[in-house]
Amino acid sequence: MNKENVVLLEDVGIKDVADVGGKNASLGEMLHSLSAEGVRVPGGFALTASAYREFIVANNMAPKLARILAGKNGSDSNWRDIGSEIRALILSGKFPDETAAQIRSFYRELAERSGEEEPAVAVRSSATAEDLPDASFAGQQETFLNVRGEQQLVDACLRCYASLFTDRAISYRQIMHYGQLEVALSVGVQLMVRSDVGAAGVMFSIDTETGFPRAAVISANWGLGETVVLGMVNPDKYGVFKPLLDTEAFSPVIEKTLGSKTRKLTYPASGGAGTLMVDSSDAERASFCLDDAEIVQLGRWAIQIENHYGRPMDMEWAKDGVSGELFIVQARPETVQARKSGTVMSTHRLTEEGPLLAEGAAVGDSIASGTACVIKSAADIGSFVDGSVLVAEQTDPDWVPVMKRAKAIVTDRGGATSHAAIVSRELGITAVVGTSNATSTIADGQAITVSCADGDTGHVYEGLLGSAQDDVDLGEMPATRTEVMLNLASPSEAFKWWRLPAKGIGLARMEFVINDMIQVHPMALAHPERVTDPAEQSRIKELTRGFENPADYFVHTLARGLAKLAAPFYPAPAVVRFSDFKTNEYAHLVGGSAFEDEESNPMIGFRGASRYYDPRYKDGFELECRAIQRLRNYCGFSNVIVMVPFCRTLGEADRVLAVMADNGLVRGRDGLKVYMMCEVPANVVLAEKFAAKFDGFSIGSNDLTQLVLGVDRDSAALAPLFDERDEAVMDMIGAAVAAAHAAGIHIGICGQGPSNHPDFAQFLVAAGIDSISLNPDSFLRTVPTIAAAEAVMKHDMVGTTLPGR
Repeated sequence: MNKENVVLLEDVGIKDVADVGGKNASLGEMLHSLSAEGVRVPGGFALTASAYREFIVANNMAPKLARILAGKNGSDSNWRDIGSEIRALILSGKFPDETAAQIRSFYRELAERSGEEEPAVAVRSSATAEDLPDASFAGQQETFLNVRGEQQLVDACLRCYASLFTDRAISYRQIMHYGQLEVALSVGVQLMVRSDVGAAGVMFSIDTETGFPRAAVISANWGLGETVVLGMVNPDKYGVFKPLLDTEAFSPVIEKTLGSKTRKLTYPASGGAGTLMVDSSDAERASFCLDDAEIVQLGRWAIQIENHYGRPMDMEWAKDGVSGELFIVQARPETVQARKSGTVMSTHRLTEEGPLLAEGAAVGDSIASGTACVIKSAADIGSFVDGSVLVAEQTDPDWVPVMKRAKAIVTDRGGATSHAAIVSRELGITAVVGTSNATSTIADGQAITVSCADGDTGHVYEGLLGSAQDDVDLGEMPATRTEVMLNLASPSEAFKWWRLPAKGIGLARMEFVINDMIQVHPMALAHPERVTDPAEQSRIKELTRGFENPADYFVHTLARGLAKLAAPFYPAPAVVRFSDFKTNEYAHLVGGSAFEDEESNPMIGFRGASRYYDPRYKDGFELECRAIQRLRNYCGFSNVIVMVPFCRTLGEADRVLAVMADNGLVRGRDGLKVYMMCEVPANVVLAEKFAAKFDGFSIGSNDLTQLVLGVDRDSAALAPLFDERDEAVMDMIGAAVAAAHAAGIHIGICGQGPSNHPDFAQFLVAAGIDSISLNPDSFLRTVPTIAAAEAVMKHDMVGTTLPGR
């Protein structure tokens, strides 16, 4: 008996890819190298490539395969026929007696180890060219789940052999330039994790869209993981910040998005073999598949696996619903972001606007336009028009032959870590997945634009919209003595900018997180009983499902959103400004009308610091403080500095600091720094006294300009008068910088001025400002201006230091 035809998984490792394929080699590697470190991997065995080759020889199939493949006519039209003919040929063959006996013997040993007479196993194909750093080959061959009994196992192994020649696998090898007969197949047989009554999904040790290396991204659905892998559902999405996972006390979950999870794959109710697709219950759809502790555990495993292999990894995981234990069931190299340049940064932007048709998870960061080709069934794939935008309910491996000919891809179902998304990334095709309604809102033949340029969320617009691409070599960016930071508002776009040489986040706008992610007025969550509108009551109930207390929804969601803003440049500072909505803006939030009065001039009305201690908003501010506490103490982002906006008087500063302390945010405790926006003329006039109460100033040039010049910044009629470069405004800024330095505190600027006007940035450098915080789209063009201004000053002031340094 040839003992090399079947081997235990724990007896192979990554060096054995040629014998057992990438998938099985990786499983064996984790079993004998990472199990001792706590990474759980189900055991099993593998049929080697030599068993496959012996099968081909024993059934005299090599010449027949060559003859069938020689009939390829150069187009994609006959892939399906070729695949069907080859699969029929392989399924007509039989295993040599010795190999069949080995399969049965190893299965019996597995039964003894598991304590079951006929244990359920997963039978997975593992091609000898797959899971390599330059190509994932994900999903190209078949996997058979819940296989029970010796004969079912032998049959499943034979079907795995046949799946080496699915039309999608043939086409994929053609795309990746692998010879059709150069690839052999190994088959992995692995004990099933009872995720049929638990959950399962996919995990990447890198952000799949931006390449941000310090986040792990997890997708999850109830039941077996194939629904996530094949993009059959819109799953939950979780993100975890890897650098803070080393500390047991922290739970750095930075994203937790509830998916619709309408269906799940489970075992038949009869308890037999095979799988069954069923509808998820209402409770399952409304619940997260994983809690924070489980997300953190998977994140820690992602780090261990990534460190062991020395590269970003793509993993599949499963949660056993009986034991509650988590397992890693596959691991392969991530193949898309690993190939990208680390120095050249390309950004895309729309230059025109159009009506929004659909939105979902963005795949990539580019923009594509074309004519929609709506295909609702795999049977209609042949009607696809080359060069059009493929719009389908879901995109799975069977669609690869048309995916590679599409201008862009839009689907109703699927998450950012689904197989469809993986292949779209590999092919370099712009895609928006999981829209839920694209096939009904987009008409066949309609001109559309697919944009993934706005972070995690992709958008589909009506019309062929103009766009632009900007390429910058970050290696050529000059260094500056002035700290150049970023203004960020949208958590979904935060990771987009991680490659920029920024010194931190100079302004993270809390109100944008509240508006985009929370959507509900803070007071409506602190006092939901005061919301009387039935539609708003229903919306609040919908948004806060899964939380026992609506206030917790605000605190947890805000903390996660701010965590994502604080993560890209950690441990550099991230300055988070407390909410600075105006009354009219607050009123537009769900439930807002119950708590906001109409003001004739909200720009200088009930806003900023004046709200935080006032009974009309004090309970809402308490929620903001709780979110900051959770962000720093529970998630671990101690780099967060809080900032008080629009603080008019010294007395008001004392009252706000007191309320913060009442809510657990004590300046100086646990390293907490508190900044103040310097944007009211009184802040400059009394800068020395304000500096005694705060750790730093950040100049808000927009508000300071309107209040110094008496110009409403929202007035179109007065727009020509609004200019941060007015002499009076610059005198005020210069005085603020001098006063801050005299007091020994940090001073920066986060207003629009330096982003809009290069000469204003030059003035700030001359004034000796410590930091300039820029909008991301102006960062690349403004940094050289700052460097040039510093060079001029150095030349003009030989033997001296820059002002305030």
